[in-house]
Amino acid sequence: MKYINNQLLNEVTEKANKNPRKRMNHNFHENGEELLQRMLNALEPGTYLPPHKHTEKVEVFLLLRGKIQVLLFDDSGEIIEVKQLDPILGEYGVEIPAGIWHTIFVQESGSVIYEIKEGPYVLGIGIEFAPWAPQPEEIEEVENYLDSLSQKVKELK
Repeated sequence: MKYINNQLLNEVTEKANKNPRKRMNHNFHENGEELLQRMLNALEPGTYLPPHKHTEKVEVFLLLRGKIQVLLFDDSGEIIEVKQLDPILGEYGVEIPAGIWHTIFVQESGSVIYEIKEGPYVLGIGIEFAPWAPQPEEIEEVENYLDSLSQKVKELK
């Protein structure tokens, strides 16, 4: 039996806070071959998840605590939808169909999602990263891009 409780959320959050990427996974699946990939993903403000799409598979995020925004993009990189997730307000998650460009904007420290993806997982297969967004190692470009996205999200409200 595997349990999801405050102790586990706190442990994964602590690891995310210590990680330079400002996020940390805790996998429930035993390996990448399983047909259902399940994990906690602790996310801190400022983490960068490059916009991407899954070419053939569905992805689900359920927010267990904190606040995040899920951003959806068109093929040119323009934001087409912003979904605010906040369990206190009754907004718990999203199911993202295959082929939809998306990323997550973390708004509150200690945010943790339960993420479900169809498997099997093969590194680099079935995922496409947006050509119009910077790569994670491009630190200055990432900071500028995140600032730009933040401004666009404010303008959409």
